[in-house]
Amino acid sequence: MEGFLLVLDRLLGWFSVDMGIDLGTCNTLVAVRGEGILLNEPSVVAVRKGTNRVLNNGNAVGIQAKEMLGKTPGSISAIRPLKDGVISDFEITEAMLAYFIRKATGRARIISPRVVIAVPSGITAVEKRAVLDSAERAGARRVYLVEEPMAAGIGAGLPIAEPTASMVVDIGGGTTEVAIMSLADIATCESVRVAGDDFDEAIIHHMKKTYNLTIGEQTSERIKIEIGSAAKVGEETTMEVRGRDNLTGLPRKTEVTTEEIREALQEPIRSIIDAVKRTLERAEPELAADLVDNGICLVGGGALLRGLDVVINQETGLDVRVADDPLTCVARGTSIYLENLEDWKSTMESDVDDL
Repeated sequence: MEGFLLVLDRLLGWFSVDMGIDLGTCNTLVAVRGEGILLNEPSVVAVRKGTNRVLNNGNAVGIQAKEMLGKTPGSISAIRPLKDGVISDFEITEAMLAYFIRKATGRARIISPRVVIAVPSGITAVEKRAVLDSAERAGARRVYLVEEPMAAGIGAGLPIAEPTASMVVDIGGGTTEVAIMSLADIATCESVRVAGDDFDEAIIHHMKKTYNLTIGEQTSERIKIEIGSAAKVGEETTMEVRGRDNLTGLPRKTEVTTEEIREALQEPIRSIIDAVKRTLERAEPELAADLVDNGICLVGGGALLRGLDVVINQETGLDVRVADDPLTCVARGTSIYLENLEDWKSTMESDVDDL
């Protein structure tokens, strides 16, 4: 019976729009088999306050919902249903996944898709079960889970299936995944819940402490992107920042410099560097030797922070490079898993495992 179900699933795969999903704390990316990345939208959902009813007939998700963050009236809440890389609100995650699946497959969907979802390597069995259940209820026919470092490594073009060490540092919104891989498996890894969101929080705290100015998440993110850095690289610049004065309660603007923002980011950056060092210390001697030549690859949105590769290079002595288009590495990796599902499915956790 089990063999028949596997053959049936393979046949249905020819007619379904199978997809890979990088389910991130800040952004969700969807790659469709044979078509590449079709969606890259914020992991935000706008709901009617006191309910889990998504606004605009279930369409207030992603870009449309992010524009509402920090600006909603009392009757509406803009919610990020994932925290630190895991589901914090089951129902709203389900609604968000359903929206993304519907948008990626279009109206012509006849057969529900098979879905490969990248999850942090450090999440618990209960958290994995929540992802599987959410995706199933959102309309997936089969759900496979792959660890983010593996997907990121494949998406970045690293030779993770070969008998040599490949090391990735995947800095997302809620978690940073540090892993050394060899022979299509993770040799050693560490998942820390310090990432891009913590960069934003550090900037918010700095503005409050130094200028008595309260700013929102979107303003903090803009500061990070425009003048944030981990090391002194290029020209030092300034930026005008607007927010609410904590003393008068009135709107106010001020100027901040690249140097002070760099100083504000030191604590979360140090946490990431410490995780990299701990992972290197646990590596087998032969794998450590490989990394002298192979170096470290940075992926994820946090890899775009200017000078981060320079700082990690100074701390470890290893070559550090930022992957091409680091934001999409994990999603590209899930797409490659999809294209080779029969070969790779035994290495992934699945809802079928419970049958």
